[in-house]
Formats: sequence, structure tokens, C-alpha cells
Amino acid sequence: MLAHVDMDAFYASVEALDRPELAGRPIIVGMGKRGVVSAASYEARAKGVRSAMPVFQARRLCPEGVFLPVRKERYGQMSKKVMQILKEFTPLVEQVSVDEAFLDLTGTSGLWGSAHETGAAIKARMRAQTGLVCSVGMAPVRFLAKIASDRDKPDGLTVVQDLEAFLKTVSLKEVPGVGKKAQAKLGQLGLRRLYDVRTLGQKRLEGLLGVYGRRLWELSQGIDPTPVSVEREVKSISHEVTLSEDSKDPDLLQRLLLGMSSKVARRARSGGVLGRTVTLKLKHSDHRQITRSHSLGEATDLAEEIYEAACKLLTSYSSEGPFRLIGVGLSNLKTPEQVQGWLLSDKGREKLKAVAKAEDELHKRFGSGVLKRAGEMAPLDRKQKVKHNEAE
Repeated sequence: MLAHVDMDAFYASVEALDRPELAGRPIIVGMGKRGVVSAASYEARAKGVRSAMPVFQARRLCPEGVFLPVRKERYGQMSKKVMQILKEFTPLVEQVSVDEAFLDLTGTSGLWGSAHETGAAIKARMRAQTGLVCSVGMAPVRFLAKIASDRDKPDGLTVVQDLEAFLKTVSLKEVPGVGKKAQAKLGQLGLRRLYDVRTLGQKRLEGLLGVYGRRLWELSQGIDPTPVSVEREVKSISHEVTLSEDSKDPDLLQRLLLGMSSKVARRARSGGVLGRTVTLKLKHSDHRQITRSHSLGEATDLAEEIYEAACKLLTSYSSEGPFRLIGVGLSNLKTPEQVQGWLLSDKGREKLKAVAKAEDELHKRFGSGVLKRAGEMAPLDRKQKVKHNEAE
């Protein structure tokens, strides 16, 4: 039996936990005229507020809402506690985001009882040790465990005992990977539920949806061989900022690139990886988004090398802006052992690595805001507020 555990309105719930006086009030995590909503409590959702919605729209829908800044470090602390609790039930835990994970509970019934008893125990321990509420879905296969966890939110527990019966209740919009275009194509044939696609047959489904048609056919049969992967590979590291005002000022954009390159490099070193591909992300005033990438000759975890590549991508882009968002990413990640011919003998690079090591020690000892490069500092008359966002 597999389980999917999803913390309910995680960011907003952590805020309510830290500030009990906010209990029962509509909490919206996300601030600024140009910001977006990172999370909304269920009280705020009842007013129509949703994640990724512009903050100004959320304020119109819920003027009585409590708008709070994102506190990534605090959510990260609570996330670690959540995952530690889940590992008390099984070592086979795959964390898929800051607030959700899959568990392989095969062979644990002797310890925790039936699937329903195990799910109830997870929920009870989570509430007792963190003060937070989660929803749990349990099923023989991964994708149905995910769907089950969404069925009775918040504070839900859904156990799939009869696979065939449950499949008949699953709508296509609930199935991972079935986008609006696929739903529209299948809807034209009168198909609204996963179970119904069986009537098409595998070959016709593949002809209609391509490679994904076979996957959807298997899911309609309740087949999903995807295992719970304990060591989940990080494919990229990125950081982006939303500007308080659109800008095409090259000095400002380059300062932001330097700061973001430093953060990305530090996270790469913390994770013990190096990356070969640097990606620049830009969002225009009209919300058009572009990305440009460049592959380095050698994998790196150094801010200077990431920054240099990002600056070249910025200057080579044909449009001068203005831009509302800028971001930097590092991908094609490898461990040092996987990198062949790494330039260990390059004295200049060795000096940069020594400086980076010293920076890491200072950040570890005094916090993430203790140190900034001179190139990141803006003149007093040209400062602009920005909203940071990091991702993996």
C-alpha cells in the first residue's frame, strides 16, 4: 500500500500556528502590489483566493484578509519536522515538495495495523507533534494515492480498497498529465472519467494523444509502476525576483543577476552538485516570458562563472525590456565525482573556491543575509524593492 501525505494550506497553516490570534481568519501568504499569492488558508479560499493569483486581485476578493510575507526558512524548518515524522512510519519516503510526500508502506501492517489505521496514525502524530493538519490518500498504486489525498480536504483520509470501484469515480481532470487539450479531445467523444477511456482501446487512444495515450490507457486499468523513490534527484536550482517596478536599467539587472548567481551557487555547493547549463529567465511588462540557456565548458558551483554566463545571455537578448521579473537557473547537475577533467589545477578557480568556502562558513554561522558582494549594492537613489523566489 502506498500513501500520499499532503499538508493542508501549509504556508498559511504555519503562519496560523505561529500566530494563534489569526486562527479562523483568512490568511494570504504573499504581499506587494505586483506579488502573487503563494498560499491561502481555507477561509481565504472560500472567498475565491487561489495560489498564483496576483495579490491585487486577492485583495479585491478578500479585503478582510491578513496578508503576510513569505518566510521560506520557517516553512523549511517545519517541512523537515514533517518529513522526520513520516520516516517514523517507513524509511521509504519520497519528498516531492516542501509539503507533500509519498510513502511505501508495504509490509508495515504488523506495526501500524490496517491501511485506515495507519493513515489515522499518521494524521494524529502529525497534529500532535507539529500542530498542523494533513490529508492522507492510500491506494495500491501511486497516482491513485495522490488523487485520494485530494478527495476529502482539509484533514481528510481516503483509503482505496476496491480499485475498480474507485477508478469509476475518477474524473479525467483529476489525473496527473491530462491537460485541458487532452480533456477537450476526450470530451468530444463523450469521455469524462478515467474508467471510460477503456472503451476507446489502447491503439485509438495512442492515435489520439500520442505517447501519453499508452500511459493513460495503463492508468485507466489501475496500472502505475512508478515506485516511491527515496533519493529524488534535483534536476535544477534557480532563483528569481519580481521587481516592484518594470525596469530596463542594465545596472540594476546585472546587480540582481549577481545576487541571484551567488544564491544559486551557494545552494549548489550546499547540495554537493555542480551544473553545466546556466539559464536566464525574463518576463516582459506584458507577462511574455522567455528563457535563454548556455552550456559551460566545465560544470561549476561558482557564482562568478554563473554570473558571467547569465550576463552574456542578458546582453545578447534582442529586447532591452522593460522587464518585471528576472531569474537565473543552473541545471545539468552532476556530483564532483561525475565530473571528468575538472580544473583542479586552475589557480584562479581555486582562489574563487576558497573565497566561496569562506562565504559559506559565514552564511552558515550568521545567517543568509550576513554578506553581500559589492556589485550587488545599489546606489542609495536607485534602490528598488524586489520579491525573491527560489526553486529546485
